Amino acid sequence: MPKQKITGSFVALITPFNKDGSVDFAAFRSLLAFQEQHGTKAVLIMGSTGETSMLSPEEKQQVIVETAKMKSAKMPIFYGCTGNSTEATIANVKFAQDHGADGAILAAPAYICAPEADIERFFLDIADATDLPLGIYNNPPRVKSDLHWDNLIRIFKHPHYVIHKESTARVGQVAQVLAVNPDVAVMCCDSPNLGLVVPTMSLGGHGTANMTGNVAPAELAVISTPWASYAEAESFKREYPLTGLDAEALAKGLRIVADLGLDKAYGYKLKVLAAMAA
Repeated sequence: MPKQKITGSFVALITPFNKDGSVDFAAFRSLLAFQEQHGTKAVLIMGSTGETSMLSPEEKQQVIVETAKMKSAKMPIFYGCTGNSTEATIANVKFAQDHGADGAILAAPAYICAPEADIERFFLDIADATDLPLGIYNNPPRVKSDLHWDNLIRIFKHPHYVIHKESTARVGQVAQVLAVNPDVAVMCCDSPNLGLVVPTMSLGGHGTANMTGNVAPAELAVISTPWASYAEAESFKREYPLTGLDAEALAKGLRIVADLGLDKAYGYKLKVLAAMAA
């Protein structure tokens, strides 16, 4: 399988549900079309934003089977495939590959807190077991395991790794990885508390693996465009304040959406802000 290098906005899509708690696949189709329409370059389904910990094994497989039928040539679909062991993760990746996935994103298994050398081996063993394009999500706040750039650089020599998402707060880590020019797309999480978006893009990053694209995809598409010239940097500066959405209170977040005009731009129907604040 030819190596694909995704650049731009890589949105970790939500998982929509019906009122009875079942997965809403009609809404999935609408969300995928919405993302493609507004410039998203790829989506991740069943990532951290996709309620993956709330889905049963059967639901996870159903999500892969059904949403893979909805993909287009313009916007690849990756799936979160991390299991609690190497064997379980390989099984998840193989299932995704057999049912039409464009790629899989992997994090270290949660709660195990294995040594870095063991986590490195985990990622390499999975890559050896498949030819599906893979990405690493280095996310110590959630999984309590952290990879040093030396581990990451060694892993990225494997031809099946195509994406790196960094979710530490270490600008130096991003700089060290980009300095060796690995054959992967180096992206960062867009969480404001991490503060990685500006330094990642200014250092030559390839985009953001983001959550905010669920709400403001067109703006995130601009923010996530690699800086090939000063024009991209200027466009980034114009749109970047949108990444500062503050979710401490729902009413405050909705007020920001209204103040920025996102409700009018995307046709969102916001409830009365006063009622939300009550």
